[in-house]
Amino acid sequence: MKKLVFILVMIFGVSSFAQTEEELKAQMAPKKDSIAALQAKVDAIQAQIDALPGWKKGAFGTIGANLSGFNNWYAKGTPNSSSGNIGFTVNAFANLLQEKFFWRNSANVNLAWVKFDDKDDPTDKTDFRQANDVFNLSSLYGRKLSEKFAISGLAEYRTTLLSNFNDPGYLDLGAGATWTPISDLVVVIHPLNYNFVFSSGETVFESSMGAKIVADYTKKIKDVSFKSNLSLFQSYKSSDYSNWTWTNSFGYTIWKGIGLGFEFGLRDNKQEALNYALVDNPSETFDSLDNKIQTYWMFGLNYSF
Repeated sequence: MKKLVFILVMIFGVSSFAQTEEELKAQMAPKKDSIAALQAKVDAIQAQIDALPGWKKGAFGTIGANLSGFNNWYAKGTPNSSSGNIGFTVNAFANLLQEKFFWRNSANVNLAWVKFDDKDDPTDKTDFRQANDVFNLSSLYGRKLSEKFAISGLAEYRTTLLSNFNDPGYLDLGAGATWTPISDLVVVIHPLNYNFVFSSGETVFESSMGAKIVADYTKKIKDVSFKSNLSLFQSYKSSDYSNWTWTNSFGYTIWKGIGLGFEFGLRDNKQEALNYALVDNPSETFDSLDNKIQTYWMFGLNYSF
């Protein structure tokens, strides 16, 4: 009899718990709908705030680090070694939006160092060495003809920081038109642009006149930050002097501004490729050059300001 009572109590308890869970889920569903409706209203208000005249500033970045050490780990080809990879990226902007004009400024920095020290090799390098090295600054001023079109001028500077600063360095100065079909997308088309290339000594780098095209998309949706920038120069003198760079940055905030970040970039620059190839082959030319696409990527912790 006692066993029967115990079984009945267990069955009743489980059924009651299941019923209670279903009731709680039923109560939770309309509250989720209410939260979604409120969030949509908040997003609409934020969009109106973003469209107001004045300064808009922001930044987010990624930090990546990986350190390791081995002693007498014979399964490896180098049983006594230490290695490391440290890097960070920063994407920042400061935009002044007014009724009749705009002034958009942005910066991108990507620096990284790598190390591999074979402790059994006395000639092995023990210091961290440069890996990624990207530094870009741009400033775009536009006088509005309408809400979506403007007459504009652009200054853009690109170089490296850790080594060979301004050797080469690229400075684009030009004028033309800017199209902003939506608030987060800026497309620059400047048929009058001069690409100044700075370098020391006798090099293959040469400045030239050409067309400049820039497309920049920057967006933040709740905890996700995204930026994509394409910068292209088409030389009127020769396609050998043309170049383009496309960078993409993602950031996902998990807790109090901290999250995960990922950045990758692509570049095509025939002058840089030839300058590098001449180190091993002094007879290399633009015509014989195997010009490969340059790439970099980084994944790590992200922090949004």
